[in-house]
Amino acid sequence: MADCLMCTQETADENSVVFRDQLWAAEVVAGYDVPGWLILRVRRHAERITGLDQAELATFAQRTQDVVAAVTEVTGAPATYLMVFGEAYPHFHALIAPRGEDVPAEMRAGNILNLRRDHAAPAAAAALVPDLRAAYQRRAHAASAAA
Repeated sequence: MADCLMCTQETADENSVVFRDQLWAAEVVAGYDVPGWLILRVRRHAERITGLDQAELATFAQRTQDVVAAVTEVTGAPATYLMVFGEAYPHFHALIAPRGEDVPAEMRAGNILNLRRDHAAPAAAAALVPDLRAAYQRRAHAASAAA
């Protein structure tokens, strides 16, 4: 869908991509480019979690676990949030956002979304991608070897 932000990520710069497989992708997305923040999205246009097919549902948990682990490893964050809303962009996706020690208490939990405005740093977010990609690949490889 041409007007769907998540669908347009299919043509995003490869430098923003942590991984893409047949069903899922994790990327730094403009407007959510706080360092360490990633969007995990289903690659086809599926609205909300109820729109996922069986293959997407079967792989969602592992992809999520691997991306969250990679983000936590690379950023050293004491907490990493996984948020799914689907209201502004109904294409199924999750925001993965590490929360550093420097984030004040009033900006934690759901309020972390307010960091989009004041903490966006596209170059710094992009600079983390190679390390995030390597951490994800290690994690995904270990998970597939254990299966």
